[in-house]
Amino acid sequence: MARKVEKMNKYSTYNALRDPVTCFEDLKGNILSKVVYHKDEEEIHFHLTDDHYIRMYHQQDCCESVSVEDISGDLNDLVGTPLLLVEETCNDENTDEVDRYGSNTWTFYRFRTIKGSVDIRWHGYSNGYYSESVNIDVVGGIIDK
Repeated sequence: MARKVEKMNKYSTYNALRDPVTCFEDLKGNILSKVVYHKDEEEIHFHLTDDHYIRMYHQQDCCESVSVEDISGDLNDLVGTPLLLVEETCNDENTDEVDRYGSNTWTFYRFRTIKGSVDIRWHGYSNGYYSESVNIDVVGGIIDK
C-alpha cells in the first residue's frame, strides 16, 4: 500500500513539537520558514510550512480603507529562528476634523527574534461605520504530532 509522504521544511519538526498554531499569538516560539509580503493585495503570509501559514490582510468594504503603512525592519530576520515576541496593539482615534472620514485606526504588529526586529504598521480609516481592523486567518491544517 502506498503511503503519502508530505514534504517538510527543515523547521517542520521543531514546529510540530510545539502546540498547534490556531491564532496569531500562537506564532510566539515557532520558527517561520518564510515571510511573503504581497504588496498589491495588501497581504502578508507568515509560513510555518509551505501550506500552513498565518494570513494577515483586510477584507475591503465600501467606505473604508485599510493598508500596510510601513514595515520597519527586514522580514527575513523573522525566518529560521524562534519568534521571541509576537504582539498586536491598536490605537483608535476618532477625529473631530471635518473631512470625508471620521475614524482612524492604527494597528501595530511587533516581532522580535535574535536576528532582529520587525514592526508592521497598518492604517485604516472609515466613516466610523465600517471595520478598520486587520484580518488574521490560519491557513492550512494543524501539523500532527
